Amino acid sequence: MVGGLTELSKRLLLTPSEMGAMDKAAIASGISGPHLMESAGRAVAEAVLARWTPRPVLVLCGPGNNGGDGFVAARRLRAAGWDVRLVLFGELARLSDDAAFHAGLREGDVEAFSPAMLDDHPLVIDAIFGAGLTRDIEGDVALAIGMLIASNCDICAVDVPSGLDGATGAIRGIAAPARLTVTFFRKKPGHVLLPGRELCGETICADIKIPAALLAQSGARCWENSPDLWLPLFPWPEMASYKYRRGHALILGGALLTGAARLAAMAAMRIGAGLLTIAAPRTAWSVYASTLTSAMVQPIKDEDDFGALLSDKRRNAILLGPGAGLGDETLTATLAALATERAVVIDADALTCFAGNPETLFAAIHGPCVLTPHEGEFARLFAARGDKLSRARAAAAQSGAVVLLKGADTVIAAPDGRAAINSNAPPTLATGGSGDVLSGMITGLLAQGMAPFEAACAAVWMHGEAAAAFGPGLIAEDLPGLIPGVLRGLKPKS
Repeated sequence: MVGGLTELSKRLLLTPSEMGAMDKAAIASGISGPHLMESAGRAVAEAVLARWTPRPVLVLCGPGNNGGDGFVAARRLRAAGWDVRLVLFGELARLSDDAAFHAGLREGDVEAFSPAMLDDHPLVIDAIFGAGLTRDIEGDVALAIGMLIASNCDICAVDVPSGLDGATGAIRGIAAPARLTVTFFRKKPGHVLLPGRELCGETICADIKIPAALLAQSGARCWENSPDLWLPLFPWPEMASYKYRRGHALILGGALLTGAARLAAMAAMRIGAGLLTIAAPRTAWSVYASTLTSAMVQPIKDEDDFGALLSDKRRNAILLGPGAGLGDETLTATLAALATERAVVIDADALTCFAGNPETLFAAIHGPCVLTPHEGEFARLFAARGDKLSRARAAAAQSGAVVLLKGADTVIAAPDGRAAINSNAPPTLATGGSGDVLSGMITGLLAQGMAPFEAACAAVWMHGEAAAAFGPGLIAEDLPGLIPGVLRGLKPKS
């Protein structure tokens, strides 16, 4: 992965434990704990002041450092002339040292929670629990959050909405959706994985003056997907480029569901593959040949015919699966493609063919490879359990391929532990054929020499950007034609 340190570091996602290590490193470097807490609470107050006009605000504080941030925010809002009421879930005497320091600077009383408070406080700052929560919320706090959910209050969450697991995006028992979430230094995976992303609302990542140079100590290798991760490696055509230099993609077509491979072919060509060949069953050859005027359509009868197409080493990126069918022919063709050790994308039917024996697939992967399962296909191949990020990483390590686990929060994971979480996909991508377009885009980038992890990240982000540009009414056929507009927006000005 290439890119400036600043650009890449801004997109880095830190788990709660990694963020805790950053706090400790910052303190070891000479920044005091109370100072870090002051910076965090000030950032929350400033975000509130920027987005709301003065109104009564209820600040709900917990017993840990998240509550300490709430005490700071309350003090600063009160200094700005706001009507502030403070609630503590816990006891002042049992606060952590830093939180106790800031609680001691407060003005006014600290109260126990009462449901009636929500009636006359249209804005609530949720500073009960932070991203590191590792247990389900129960008891009085759970009841209070339930009442908060039922209210009409605007909520500003500190770090994460209380009850949200910052590492996984899962809800720990109960969590109230926020209109605004203010986190610190770097986002957490839970801010971009679902359902966390929806619960957080607008998310601000505030600078609390932890030196970015300390990130090297974090060991973090997960990013929120964006062009910062892969644009420096994007294979833009050069003046000396010609069609063979831009790569030759080969796609295995199906006999019945011909639209899937044709969508993939159009996407591969639109994203820049110089040449494209469809290996079409003889019975469907005319369908492919009459609709893909920019591609070469080669009729095949059996595995020997497909093998003959593979023998041309200039066909340097191969896609198998879209509409291919679940027969032995698809499985055999996939193994033959992998045996070339060229770049291979395995999608849809080519994944499901190995559902009964995934070890055969994994053992055959020796070259650049991207697997693109949705959740159902993933479950047929991998035994990995847990949150989406962990499952994708485990699958990549097991298979030796880049694993692109699709969804509204697609995760891309490499065998070496790198991962990216995509957050720009609109709901309109939930339409038949959109995954075929995505696999074609990845194949087209691989054909042009892009590395598998970066190619998958780039294709997923551009796929989402294209759909967002179109808006409502999107169908998969619209997507390939939208790729040039996305490319124009990305291309550096000469």
